[in-house]
Amino acid sequence: MDAARLVNRNLDAIAWGVFFVWWGIIELMPSMPDGIGAIGIGLIFLGLNAARSMAGQPTSNLTFALGILALVLGGLELSDSLLALPFELPIFPILLVVLGGLLLIREAGRRTAV
Repeated sequence: MDAARLVNRNLDAIAWGVFFVWWGIIELMPSMPDGIGAIGIGLIFLGLNAARSMAGQPTSNLTFALGILALVLGGLELSDSLLALPFELPIFPILLVVLGGLLLIREAGRRTAV
């Protein structure tokens, strides 16, 4: 196995390990505010891409988009539970807007690079 594939495999294994440890911590501590779990997962996915980038590996669009979506979801859930707003946040439509925005930004980046 060449060195680049080995580095990528090691980074993936570390990210999965951290993901499952984080998930276990969230399950063991149900008193944590809503959204903390999703924020942690988003940071794990974005951290994986940062580590790939620093190692000279190509980043994954899928884990980047999932990381951003998880951060947005976690932030919305956390703000909903902490702020006690008099209205319900439309979390799913907001996530759809964010996902569409990410796709548009990605496509705009491709157009300028060509």
